[in-house]
Amino acid sequence: MPPTAVAPEVPTIVLEPSERAPSLARRFVAEWFREWGIADDSDARVVVSELVTNSLVHGDGPIVVRVLRDERDGRPVIEAWDGGEGRPAIQPEDHAATSGRGLLMVSQLAVEWGTRPLLEGGKLTWAKC
Repeated sequence: MPPTAVAPEVPTIVLEPSERAPSLARRFVAEWFREWGIADDSDARVVVSELVTNSLVHGDGPIVVRVLRDERDGRPVIEAWDGGEGRPAIQPEDHAATSGRGLLMVSQLAVEWGTRPLLEGGKLTWAKC
């Protein structure tokens, strides 16, 4: 009988919704990029920080962050899940605002990004770096 193929585990961290969550997510992504031999993780650290901050401010409950490689092109993909029902959207640029630019930055740094509802409730927001 041939051995059963086991899918590799997807690197995952569960973060409590606190002001420490973005920095913990940046450290998590940096560690995995280093493990994968990706030298430049600067855009990915900004992206994960913005996705986690969005979940922290607009979401609900713990924040789940996963990093994986797209099977088609090998590019890293960062996912952030939370229990909030709202859907992230890029806000119109407002130079007087002190917040609200996170997804605009994500859209400019990521190759592509998106969001989708989760069957169990909440949402997943992802970005390919």
